[in-house]
Amino acid sequence: MGGAADELEGLFARAVLDIDAPTPQGLVRKTGTAPSRRFGVYRNNVYASLIDVLARRFPVSARLVGDAFFRAMARAYVQREPPRSPVLLRYGAGFADFIAGFPPAAPVPYLADIARLEWAWHDVYHAADAEPLSLGALEAAAGRVEHATLALHPSLTVLRSPYPAVTIWQLAMRGGEDEPARLPADGEDALVLRPKLEVEVRRLPEGGAVFVLALKTGASLQDAATSATAEAPDFDLADNLAGLMARGAIIGVAAQQP
Repeated sequence: MGGAADELEGLFARAVLDIDAPTPQGLVRKTGTAPSRRFGVYRNNVYASLIDVLARRFPVSARLVGDAFFRAMARAYVQREPPRSPVLLRYGAGFADFIAGFPPAAPVPYLADIARLEWAWHDVYHAADAEPLSLGALEAAAGRVEHATLALHPSLTVLRSPYPAVTIWQLAMRGGEDEPARLPADGEDALVLRPKLEVEVRRLPEGGAVFVLALKTGASLQDAATSATAEAPDFDLADNLAGLMARGAIIGVAAQQP
């Protein structure tokens, strides 16, 4: 009896998330007929709930393309990528990649990167906490600063985009509508971080993304700065290091021998 019930439950779950699937065999009304209409209503409600999850998780993306377009796109995503777990905290992780390959979204080429930025915000919000390092502790620990390695906050994420993603995101968050011609022409790199209670999204200076990403792999300050300078000759180590300190991005430091 349990096996038959489990099989019916599996059929039900699969059919709920497959818009083209028929009503599962085994579901009957008191009259003995298949409850196709009720099942269709239930399936539509499940889809609507998952679309609402994506709309709350990607509000700027929805604002940029309008509610009707976003919900149609989200519905296509739900159909292709249904939840794999009843815990929806990670649902939408692949939404940005889906947008990048969704032909109707092609006229908004930066939309996928905006979605990536929003997912980074979501990820960072749920990341582990850590106590930022004080300036005094940094000065005391790093005898030879250029050879120091830094431990960065576990929430810290870097997003690189060929589009002015940070500016677009900030304008949309403020509810502003700017002419495309007034947007920066170059790409922007974002630093997403939650040192305390609030998630912060900052635009990194030129070379800043390379610098931070190198630090995340365990490179010394000197080596990270060398990598950043190769991309941006005007890279300023002191300014970038001060910026990370001011934002609470550094949680530990170790001095290494050259």
